[in-house]
Amino acid sequence: FLISPPSFLTLPAPHRIFIFADPELLSEAICNALVTDMEAAQVVQSPRACMCSVIIHAMQAALGEGCDSSGLKASLQDMPLGEVEHWFQQVVAAVESAGQEAGADRGQHAARLGKIHQDVLSSLQAGNAPLGGLQGTPLPNPNISFHLWTEDEQLWKELVLFIRPAAQSCEPECLSQELDTFEMQDILSGCECCRQPRFSVLSTDSGIERDLPLPAEESPPPCGTELEHSRLHRKGGIKKKPSPLESVAFLQAGCNAAGLKPPGKLQRRPGTPPGPAALLQRLHTARIQLLGDDRVLGRLAQAYHSLRKRETRRAFLTPRLNLQFYYIPVVAEHCVFLQQDQPATGQEELCEVATYLGRADPWYESNINTLCHMIPKLATMPSSPSKHLVTDLFITDVIAYYARMGSQPVCFQLYAVKMFFNDPAQEPAEDVFLTELRAQVQASTSPRELSLTKKKAALDGPGVDLTVTYTKVMVSDRAKELALALRSTGLVMKAIPADEAEELECLNVTITEIIRINNLSGRSFSAVANRLRTQHITIRSTEQRPFTVCLDKDSRRTFRNVISLEVSPCLEPSYCLQKTRTTKLSLHETEDVGLVKYMPKSLLLPINTFAGVIQ
Repeated sequence: FLISPPSFLTLPAPHRIFIFADPELLSEAICNALVTDMEAAQVVQSPRACMCSVIIHAMQAALGEGCDSSGLKASLQDMPLGEVEHWFQQVVAAVESAGQEAGADRGQHAARLGKIHQDVLSSLQAGNAPLGGLQGTPLPNPNISFHLWTEDEQLWKELVLFIRPAAQSCEPECLSQELDTFEMQDILSGCECCRQPRFSVLSTDSGIERDLPLPAEESPPPCGTELEHSRLHRKGGIKKKPSPLESVAFLQAGCNAAGLKPPGKLQRRPGTPPGPAALLQRLHTARIQLLGDDRVLGRLAQAYHSLRKRETRRAFLTPRLNLQFYYIPVVAEHCVFLQQDQPATGQEELCEVATYLGRADPWYESNINTLCHMIPKLATMPSSPSKHLVTDLFITDVIAYYARMGSQPVCFQLYAVKMFFNDPAQEPAEDVFLTELRAQVQASTSPRELSLTKKKAALDGPGVDLTVTYTKVMVSDRAKELALALRSTGLVMKAIPADEAEELECLNVTITEIIRINNLSGRSFSAVANRLRTQHITIRSTEQRPFTVCLDKDSRRTFRNVISLEVSPCLEPSYCLQKTRTTKLSLHETEDVGLVKYMPKSLLLPINTFAGVIQ
């Protein structure tokens, strides 16, 4: 059933689906198959063919067996393009009115389209030809672009090029200039590779009305008090800077996609239905679809956090762009960039986000999760005898269906980690992760350290002594600070719960603790899993022995020689900015006051599904 006509045909605003795939996570065969499918889907279609497909599709959805598909097709083909466009606008208006009216009667909608159906068929010669019956009439393909994700800032650059097509010829370094120094419009208009350079022009206008030259036909100015009054008038020449409230309004409307969160609860909530017209009327819609496993979502978390920080310094994309995220799990047969000392991971381990979304939304499970191994199989199938004859664009159809019907976001909490190294001269590293943080004891390299490690292991067991300070999650939502000391060989922090009943608000930390056992036969050691749930945790190596940290199961995001780390929920950059402004005004105020109290505090990554979380 056609709920609404394709947005790229009915709305003046540009819409585009961006497909991002990591070439180092997917095989070359899969990438080539996706590129071939996308190119075949972007075969140029005439406006007449697109409008005819939408008209017939809407008629069949509303009238069912009473729709004469063959007659409609023949009648539309014989019409001039102007008449086809007229009936297309009529159908679009009918479908939009049915979708906007609360409690609209399906019978009225069918009657309205039935009247249009009869008017279109009236141009055919009268006859007793039977109804043509229902036919498969696919909707026109949306505007899809495929991108191999090879650069960290590629997502931001593609969105800028989408909004400003004039920057297509711009060099990459021009797009990477800081937005907090210049307006984006000045960057694109002032760089030599985009447009002509801008020159300063000396102005002779004083800004006073009496100094303006008079036209020839105009009479001279009056005398007396009117002349004196005119001397006091000036033209407005000062550009008013936006107030902090207006700036925050842009940032607040652009973060978290699902609106403000209640102060007591966090992330696990269904998507909110579209409400009334928002304060900002965005002119572009970008639907970002990620192909891959949890590692590509980890890169998305990094890119999204970087984008939000850019928008906090200078809001450019937020007031112009409606940004939505989608995720299609794809697992290649030969997975790369897994840690060598990490146990083998299967689909459940590499696709934790997709598994959670499948449990929360049955439609996501049946329509999207089934593609996890199907896309790699389609990539290895023999190609069609005729490369120019593409009859079944399965992948493109699923992507378009997901983008059209997946409108309910599920929001995931991003976590910030700050790592300190054993070299005091090395600056601490900060990053974010979405699914997992894994830390393991780092092997000693020098002979002296290796000898000391062996002696320590013989006395206290393998691993390293750690001090763990964390905030325990209580049922009453009260924070309780706890600290413990233990010996461990490694730990894992999971942000995605294994059980749907658990909330998406805590980290599930599993620490492999080494327990020393003394008995008559001597000293022995055993490994015990110490589990805890927290939001804030600090881990420090008391021996100054380093360990290795890997984020989101991606060995490209591995940090070595770490001796201490701090993990906490990632804060929304706009909240931090406004909090800083408030703190400057009231130095002794610790709680959120004023506008900060109504702003979203945590940075959430919304991923669209079909039904959201079904309670």
